[in-house]
Amino acid sequence: MFKGQPKGLFALALANTGERFGYYTMLAIFLLFIQAKFGFSAAAATQIYSIFLAGVYFMPFFGGILADKIGYGKCVTIGIGVMFLGYLCLAVPTAADMTGKIMMFGALTLIAIGTGLFKGNLQVMVGNLYDDPKYSAKRDAAFSLFYMAINVGSMFAPSMAKAMTNWSLSKYELFYNANVPALAHQVMDGTISAENMSVLQNIAAGMPGAAGMDMATFAPYYIERLSTAYNGGFAVACVSLILSVLIYYGCRSWFKHADVNAKQAKAANPSAEVELTPAQTKSRIGALVFVFAVVIFFWMAFHQNGATMTFFARDYTASSVTGGLRIGFNIWCLVLIAASVYTLFGFFQSETSKGKLTSGIATIVLWALAAFLYLGMADTVNIQPSDFQQFNPFYVVALTPVSLAIFGALAKKGKEPSAPRKIGLGMLVAGAGFLILTLGSFGLASPKELGGTVSPDLVSPTWLISTYLVLTFAELLLSPMGISFVSKVAPPKYKGMMMGGWFAATAIGNYLVSVPGLLWMRIPLWSIWVVLIAICVIAGVFMFANMKRIESATE
Repeated sequence: MFKGQPKGLFALALANTGERFGYYTMLAIFLLFIQAKFGFSAAAATQIYSIFLAGVYFMPFFGGILADKIGYGKCVTIGIGVMFLGYLCLAVPTAADMTGKIMMFGALTLIAIGTGLFKGNLQVMVGNLYDDPKYSAKRDAAFSLFYMAINVGSMFAPSMAKAMTNWSLSKYELFYNANVPALAHQVMDGTISAENMSVLQNIAAGMPGAAGMDMATFAPYYIERLSTAYNGGFAVACVSLILSVLIYYGCRSWFKHADVNAKQAKAANPSAEVELTPAQTKSRIGALVFVFAVVIFFWMAFHQNGATMTFFARDYTASSVTGGLRIGFNIWCLVLIAASVYTLFGFFQSETSKGKLTSGIATIVLWALAAFLYLGMADTVNIQPSDFQQFNPFYVVALTPVSLAIFGALAKKGKEPSAPRKIGLGMLVAGAGFLILTLGSFGLASPKELGGTVSPDLVSPTWLISTYLVLTFAELLLSPMGISFVSKVAPPKYKGMMMGGWFAATAIGNYLVSVPGLLWMRIPLWSIWVVLIAICVIAGVFMFANMKRIESATE
């Protein structure tokens, strides 16, 4: 799967891995942070979250337009600097007042602008590597590998966020409890009931750092310490960006030839420029717009992982695991298992006996290390809501070689579905993912009935873990294939803009993430997921209904 790929792919992928590690470390705790620090309701918090995501993914449209004029590399460099300033501002502890809110919103604005200059243009350079006929047949596989690298960074992010939170709280002899932020704000607002006050007192009694405190003192004390702990998680993004810069400039010679827009390419080699007729340009852009319209609804559903699915993890899912399920909450076990998938494929795909032997031994060693770590785990493992966000990137990393093998085999038989067909299928699979959560939610109290507290009837983490698995299948069908499709079909003069268009569609979907959040306190829990199922199925049917028009425009 790695054989025959240009070196530039690996340099750009690793640079993006570092940036995504910091971004997803921040994102894993962002919703929890704004609720804990400022006491925002679920509706307000998801609105802020979705607007931020929309900004992060809409700004590449403008970043792409700018890059089409001044160059992709210049925009990437500027973007890294702007993002760094944003994460730095977010990492600075502030009071939970208007100044603190202004500082937070300013930081989010900088992160969105910086990402807009960085993300899409980096991916355009990846696509430019495959304009060379020598590599053109490997474009789809390349974007799958690129997407896998992004998720390597994402996989470690929730564990880093959790580690920073626990380490910071432990300094004050406190620990994380999902009940405390909401109850603490009820104390501070003077709205807490006698029953909830008793719950908070019992929790505080188990924390050595709260000894001797009354609840009026403990509530703001805990909120301040937890908020500062989250600031430490945001600081991780600053460090990861520094690593991305070192990789990007250290390996720049590997991809420098791909850092050219249409104007620069024509100036360097006028005879190589492929001119499209106005009709061809219009047809291609029209096909991309159809795809963009569908993926809006995928990202609206998929990015519930940081919104309503995080609420479900916090309020409805058991906060500890026992038995074999523990292995899923040890990030190093997941890393070893994911690595073993690649060595196992190496065993079957190696063309020499030495290669098979090396891959086979490596696989056995990785399994043995994972088993050793698992056997050394405590009988009961406490988990936090952000922990569940490591499953999606783990599945992406582990399943990418499986996906490449399946589509590679279909391609050899001439039966590989086109990228648009994969996107349509991905929408239907996403609907199946939310069906799992629907089944797991029957019989549970509605969020309104809980009134911001944790449900007394907690479900097994397997419901969320299974949902993430199915959503990952959908993601692998849709996201890397969509990016590859854009890089292939976009008219040369508008590559940056069209890649930005992909992210703009993602942005609209991310803004719509807030819709289920607005419904969170209004309708039964199971019906939240039914709404998402309906959206995914309708979008998938729409995609297949327009398939001939989309595919004919790209021939």
